Amino acid sequence: MTEQAALPPYVRLLGATVECDEAGAPRLVMPFADDVLGRPGFLHGGAIAGLLEAAAIAALRHALAAEMGTRIKPITITIDYRRGGRDRPTIAAGTITRLGTRIANVEAAAWQEDAARPIATARLNFKVERTGG
Repeated sequence: MTEQAALPPYVRLLGATVECDEAGAPRLVMPFADDVLGRPGFLHGGAIAGLLEAAAIAALRHALAAEMGTRIKPITITIDYRRGGRDRPTIAAGTITRLGTRIANVEAAAWQEDAARPIATARLNFKVERTGG
């Protein structure tokens, strides 16, 4: 299964695609379009939140790729909006801060031109169900 296929269908509605960074880790790229528009010239907060969640899921799926049959379920999601997303592509990536036997903690960031200046960040906790198979 490809990284794109493992993501929620909402990612397709956002128009986001999966790319890999220099280390091979997935990151999502969402183009600016009318479908993600909030107030004129700015991204909608829900589109940003959805992109952050999908980036966290992509990072977790990538880390769990060798474990067949593993399911993840979100427990909590906290979004911090830092600045308005403008009319340009938005990139998001997740970083796993802890991957335990039952719980995973992931941080995600979304930026536009400079990864050091994110437009939003998120902290997510997931339940990990290892079913084998």
